[in-house]
Amino acid sequence: MSEHEAYMRRALALARRARGRANPNPTVGAVVVRGGRIVGEGVTSPVGGPHAEINAFAKAGKHTRGATLYVTLEPCAFQGRTPPCCNAVVDAGIGEVYCALQDPDPRVNGRGIAHMRRRGISVRTGLLSEQAAQLHAAYITHRTQQRPHTILKLAQTLDGRIAARGGDARWITGEEARRHAHRWRSYVDAIAVGANTLLSDDPQLSVRHVRGRSPRPIAIDGRLRAHPDAQLFARPGAILATGQRSPAAKRRAIAAAGAAVWTFPTRGGHIDLRDFARRAAEEHITSLIVEGGGQLAAAFLRAQLVDQVHIYLAPRILGEGIAAIADLRVERIADSLTLKNVHTRTLGADLLYTAEVEYPCSQES
Repeated sequence: MSEHEAYMRRALALARRARGRANPNPTVGAVVVRGGRIVGEGVTSPVGGPHAEINAFAKAGKHTRGATLYVTLEPCAFQGRTPPCCNAVVDAGIGEVYCALQDPDPRVNGRGIAHMRRRGISVRTGLLSEQAAQLHAAYITHRTQQRPHTILKLAQTLDGRIAARGGDARWITGEEARRHAHRWRSYVDAIAVGANTLLSDDPQLSVRHVRGRSPRPIAIDGRLRAHPDAQLFARPGAILATGQRSPAAKRRAIAAAGAAVWTFPTRGGHIDLRDFARRAAEEHITSLIVEGGGQLAAAFLRAQLVDQVHIYLAPRILGEGIAAIADLRVERIADSLTLKNVHTRTLGADLLYTAEVEYPCSQES
């Protein structure tokens, strides 16, 4: 491993450790090196606060002159809540920049790099770009596809059941797996469940087993079968996504509880989830976990909106029970969804299976 890779790995590690802290902004890591040693490092502050580069410069002080900056994402080039970071890099006297990824935001997209180069700074891109792309996956999806980066989370038995025949689902997985799932809740902007899960479990969708902020809870209920007293609707930032023709009195009651109510056209009582995803992106939701149930999981997969899966496999067999994923309308093996970049790890007695979803090519292509 070269010294440049080592410093960029440090920047990536800093950002991973603070994952979710800056949402909906990307949590960037920055390291300042001078004379072969780290003189400053930082990560992006919560929204409205300084970006990673500024925090690293503050720690480095006068040692930024002639130093090398390692940063996981291109320094921004526009005035938002904070001034452009590319200007701050120039003002700090940085001599060289290693940037893992070019920022896909149309307001940046190479402008920060070009500005620094015009001011005489050597800028090299692409160092550990694959690792940086994984780190910033939610931000990249949001900026390039105008939708949230979506993770389908399933806690299931070995035979693919998320609940017993009568609906009992507590607890399929053990405590270590539940802690891991709640840690990921703290990383994302929002978490969604469907009407069946809302009716059967009345979930809070909050972070409880670890420290961290709770995501915005979302109920996707096209016909609005949920009760306005569901505890989810009283949570800060709660959202109901429902049909335009759903019961108006229920919608008003849920809005009175403090939830935002988003309405969409429906077909057969179901929302087009692509409409929902666009609205979520407009509301600065960059990352989303879909937690249940089987019908909602299948709907997101059919709409090709799931980017990754987190499947927690418990050493249990139920036989008859509720399927983790409902009918995907797949007639041939060749049309099935495949998973790539698969990783597994044990969490107590459970097995966590993470992967990216690869969709079959459409017949039109």
